[in-house]
Amino acid sequence: MRILWSSAVATALLTASSWPGSSSVGVDAFTVNSHSQTASFGRVRSSRALQRVGVASSLEAAAAAAAETTTEEHSNNVLYQRKPRPEYIPGRISDPDYVRIFDTTLRDGEQSPGATLTSSEKLEIARNLAKLGVDIIEAGFPIASPDDFDAVKQIADVVGNEVFEDGYVPVICGLSRAFEVDIQRAWDAVKGAQRPRVHTFIATSKIHMETKLCKTPDEVIQIAAKAVRFAKSLGCDDIEFSPEDAGRSDPEFLYKVLKAVIEEGATTLNIPDTTGWNMPWEFGELIKMLRENVEGADSVIFSTHCQNDLGLATANSLAGAKNGARQLECTINGIGERAGNASLEEIVMALALKGDEQFKGGPGTGKLYTAVNPVYITSTSKMVSEYTGMVCQPHKAIVGANAFQHESGIHQDGMIKNKSTYEIMTPESIGLMRGDSQSGAGIVLGKHSGRNAVSTRLRELGYDLEPDKLNAVFTRFKEVAEKRKGGLEDEDLEALVMDQAGLQNVLWEVTGLQCATGMSGIPTATVKMLGPDGIERYVSATGTGPVDAVYKAIDQIMGVSVKLETYSLRSVAEGIEAMATTRVVISPKLGGPNDVTSTNSQTGLSKDKKFFGAGSDTDIITSSARAYVAALNKLLSWKMRRTEQANKLSSKSDTGSDGTIGDAVPASVPPEVIIVGAEA
Repeated sequence: MRILWSSAVATALLTASSWPGSSSVGVDAFTVNSHSQTASFGRVRSSRALQRVGVASSLEAAAAAAAETTTEEHSNNVLYQRKPRPEYIPGRISDPDYVRIFDTTLRDGEQSPGATLTSSEKLEIARNLAKLGVDIIEAGFPIASPDDFDAVKQIADVVGNEVFEDGYVPVICGLSRAFEVDIQRAWDAVKGAQRPRVHTFIATSKIHMETKLCKTPDEVIQIAAKAVRFAKSLGCDDIEFSPEDAGRSDPEFLYKVLKAVIEEGATTLNIPDTTGWNMPWEFGELIKMLRENVEGADSVIFSTHCQNDLGLATANSLAGAKNGARQLECTINGIGERAGNASLEEIVMALALKGDEQFKGGPGTGKLYTAVNPVYITSTSKMVSEYTGMVCQPHKAIVGANAFQHESGIHQDGMIKNKSTYEIMTPESIGLMRGDSQSGAGIVLGKHSGRNAVSTRLRELGYDLEPDKLNAVFTRFKEVAEKRKGGLEDEDLEALVMDQAGLQNVLWEVTGLQCATGMSGIPTATVKMLGPDGIERYVSATGTGPVDAVYKAIDQIMGVSVKLETYSLRSVAEGIEAMATTRVVISPKLGGPNDVTSTNSQTGLSKDKKFFGAGSDTDIITSSARAYVAALNKLLSWKMRRTEQANKLSSKSDTGSDGTIGDAVPASVPPEVIIVGAEA
């Protein structure tokens, strides 16, 4: 990969071998203008957010025109053009060098502690994943709860039917255990997509079979085969099977299990290193052995799913690809259970840069490639980080804050002379535009700055905001800029974007707040809030400190009973006028009015649901209040959906439902399956 630079324009020359399948021409050249060529595809639609900030309809029309102009510019830029891929056929890829990317951010990624996502947030992330061009989106675990089912179904019905101009539409996948009720539930959730898939699994390692399942190897084979057979009987022709903990399973036993599921109709065999136990050479050899020894292996796609417990998830996934795996499972930012999963951005960029020369040995020519468009990596990464509340470590590969920063004098000297001395890819190639602020011009954003200046800088920072969200951020920007001297830094803008991310499903908002505290008095707070009924209410409360007093007043107004799991406050810049960002994680108190639980997809056990909220303001008390209310709004929205679902189930049961899936859970549901209802 060769990179040429000038002061205002970044020009990258990528050979066809660096970006396989991107063009029939030997060399593709593209120019990235740091002022205008930025990642922003906005949909314009009516929004409560527009009404809330009082934006005139003419502004929305202007935003629509701007979005259309930007989209047209992008369509003429090689950087933004979609990459070709083989026609999607379950169980077969016409080009043996093509690697399918299976994203499980919305399923395994959401299993990270505190990473709860609302249905609307999941839909937005799924749309961004489709824009990114992933082949398969694992949208969730439908049996876990009614809300999980609804979220997966919404993604299947919406994103699974949004066909791009090149004919691409993502496969929408639902996870299930090897129980018929799970599989039926998963199929009901995804069958509305143009390309639905059911992913079922059962553990195959000795320790799992003996201590968790209490099953013999023969029983496990029978259960696995029966599960795939049942999925096939429902009309599903795209079935993925995973032998959980395959990395610690006996290969000879895996041969038998995989042979059985292939005979029943499985089209993709996913080999998980569930505990992150394997070394890359071990895992690569396992994939090779399975491909060579499993009967019927040539009629299915082999896949990898690697956890990061030893920091080897990406390395193991790439070792799998080198040995013939043609589907790699991963998540945005590498989030997931425990230490996380293989990182999508690391896998995609590794294949983009090294796929043509380091993967010989498996089927095909060894020049591996994907159809992911990496220019949307940054915007998707930021969206996932904001919605889950899981901030990337600064030195995270590809998407960390320091990934394209240089402080060493020797490095800076090299970068000034030739940026390719210390950068193996351009930040523009992943959608991170350096902008003039990092090139010497230094635009200062203050109270006199217009919407276009704010919008431009946000796009340069990698934020792909739709017009209504941009309007909301701009309104908050003007409010803060009026109080600040010297303008807002990039960190301040990012804090405002995060603040607006908490405005999903707004039920309550703080409209007034006053605190009295000191060394000799009792901290007291008076809080005024606007409720979903449009009525303002106010309450005064005391506490151990001003934040505690505010939170107790909010609890009284909203009628909630929660436990504050985590509270953190940080300054996003230096100085007395710096913006403060507060992050909180809450969980409902057991037995309280808002108690909710969820089901873990791997263990089947019930666990408390946690909700994240973030808020920003120049006043730390206001920032804390905004974060707390954002988390509570997520909790109440979650609870409302469950109550509605429970009422529907109850209503159908009272009218003589036959008890099939979609009405109520049959009596044959295994005891560890917990359906969260109104009072779960």
